Amino acid sequence: MPSVIDLELRHGARNYHPLDVVLESARGAWAVGSDGRRYLDFLAGYSSLNFGHRHPVLIEAARKQLDRLTLTSRAFHHDQLGPFCAELAEMAGKDMVLPMNTGAEAVESAIKVARKWGYEVRGVPADRATIVVAEGNFHGRTTTIVGFSGDDNARAGFGPFGGGFRTVPFGDAAALADAFDETTVAVLVEPVQGEAGVIVPPPDYLPAVRELCTRNGALFIADEIQSGLGRTGRTFACDHWGVVPDVYVLGKALGGGIVPVSAVVADAPVLGVLSPGQHGSTFGGNPMGCAVARAVIGLLKDRTIGDTVRERGRQLAARLSGLEGRGVVAVRCLGLWAGIDIEPSLASGRTVCEGLAERGVLAKDTHGSTLRFAPPLFVTADEVDFAVDALADVLAAQGRD
Repeated sequence: MPSVIDLELRHGARNYHPLDVVLESARGAWAVGSDGRRYLDFLAGYSSLNFGHRHPVLIEAARKQLDRLTLTSRAFHHDQLGPFCAELAEMAGKDMVLPMNTGAEAVESAIKVARKWGYEVRGVPADRATIVVAEGNFHGRTTTIVGFSGDDNARAGFGPFGGGFRTVPFGDAAALADAFDETTVAVLVEPVQGEAGVIVPPPDYLPAVRELCTRNGALFIADEIQSGLGRTGRTFACDHWGVVPDVYVLGKALGGGIVPVSAVVADAPVLGVLSPGQHGSTFGGNPMGCAVARAVIGLLKDRTIGDTVRERGRQLAARLSGLEGRGVVAVRCLGLWAGIDIEPSLASGRTVCEGLAERGVLAKDTHGSTLRFAPPLFVTADEVDFAVDALADVLAAQGRD
């Protein structure tokens, strides 16, 4: 009888290359494989599981909603959407919420809104709006988004692509300033680039983005899909630099690891450009998603979470920095989010992740020799030590081989 992996390889499109680990159950920061082994989850669903697996508050919210109402068409109102929009808008300090499902869908929505705002509010000539993006970006995998990606693997073979985007180096405020002209309606950036390897910008960069957008009458769109909702020790990563974007794009953790929920959050002059029939999503703002997201927002009201994340983040950064020169070339950390560059001559990121899995830690590589650590926000000090000790062991073993 074929294994579940064999069935996946035989009948599933091979758009992922997962580790040979089959997970069957999970709770908190730990998952259990089909072989009965326990694994410490240091990926947390690319920040979708900020509150860990099956958080009791989130599970209870989902269970209650399952017994009431799971889906309606947006042709009707339901009792969860209004409160969800109000609570998320209040948390973000904005007026309005456009609910969607996936992160890529939210980014696409923000692009559409920015263009329409540019035409109707800024007066940009029809079909000439441009949006400035950053090199190394990752905003999703739709054809619009990969059209301005610099990742050849994500882009190659999927053209032709539409225009309307200008790409400048991430973290380079001077290059960004040069990219503005009368057609620029928005700047779309991740405050911290996750897929690129947790790239933290220079301290003056995001304030410069804010100032340049204000000066040029363009929208500052912050893609906080991975970086937001507590991941970096603040509600939004932008908070570290004291900047407030015009538009937040949120997702992943907003669904609590239970259902896909995303949103575009902005003030009324921005989201108010949409009128009925111009944009929509069958499942966007569904009762189940809204109920779970409201529970997520409720959890984020506990300000001690940020203190815990920052404390554990300092521990993670210190422990990882201690591996520099011992197989690690560089470490970048913000809160409980770390990018770890492995010495390429020692091992590939994939090889290191395989070694970590053998030692009971789940992580993901990116761009060849970089690892990403992103444990649940409630990870303990002992669990941080367990993961870093496992990494040290893997690196030492590679050095002996």
